[in-house]
Amino acid sequence: MKQVFLKITKNEHLTKDVLKMVLKGDVSDIKAGQFVNIKIDGEYLRRPISVCDLGKNTLTLIYKVVGKGTEIMANMKKGEVLDVLTGLGNGYDLSCAGERPLLVGGGVGVPPLYLLAKELKKQGKDITVILGFNTKDEIFYEKEFSRLGKVFVTTVDGSYGIKGFVTNALENVDATYFYSCGPEPMLKALSNATKISGELSFEERMGCGFGACMGCSCKTLTGNKRICKEGPVMKKEEIIW
Repeated sequence: MKQVFLKITKNEHLTKDVLKMVLKGDVSDIKAGQFVNIKIDGEYLRRPISVCDLGKNTLTLIYKVVGKGTEIMANMKKGEVLDVLTGLGNGYDLSCAGERPLLVGGGVGVPPLYLLAKELKKQGKDITVILGFNTKDEIFYEKEFSRLGKVFVTTVDGSYGIKGFVTNALENVDATYFYSCGPEPMLKALSNATKISGELSFEERMGCGFGACMGCSCKTLTGNKRICKEGPVMKKEEIIW
C-alpha cells in the first residue's frame, strides 16, 4: 500500500451513472485486479475503486454513482488533486490463464478486466470477453475490449446482444481458465455454470480497505477471508457459498 497524490486530468460520463476518471502521478506497482482507496473531503470513509487501466504516469478509474461519495467524485473537476491509497488487494494471477482465457464482467465489475485483458494480450493469449449489463443504455467499453479479443455482450432485457445473464453466453466459449468480477449472485452463478477453474473478484462495501476492520469478509475452505486484504480476487474452488 502506498499513499500518493494524483491530479485529475479527465472526469467524464460513459453512461448516465458511470464515469471515467483519469489521474496523473506516481502509479507504479499497481497490478490488474487491484483497487485504490480515495479520500473524499467531508466523508469519514475512503471510497474503494477498482483499477481499469494504467499508462505512463496515468491511472484510469471507472466508477458508478451509487451514493454521496461517488456523487461528490462525479462533480470533481480537472486539476483537482486527490489523496489516494494504491496497490490494495491481491489482483489476478496471470500465470493460470492457459492459452484461451475467458474474462467475465458484470456492470461495474467490467473495469478491472480491461487492464487484465491488455496484460494477457501482451502474453499472446487468445482472449474471449463476456460483458453483462441490464440494458443497452448501460453498456460501456465494448469497443475497447473488442480490440483485444472476441467480445459477447449480454443484456437482461434483451435490448442488445444476447438476452439474459453472462452465463447465457458461456455456450459460445471454449476457454482454459476464467477471470471474473461482478456482483455476488453473478459470481455464484458463473462458478456453478463453469467446469473450468477460475478467479472471482468480489465487489463488497469496505470500511478501512486494508484489512484492519474485518468489515468485508467471505467464507472459504480455510476460514473467513477479507475481501480487501486476502481478496478481492479469490479462487473459484475455495469459496463456500
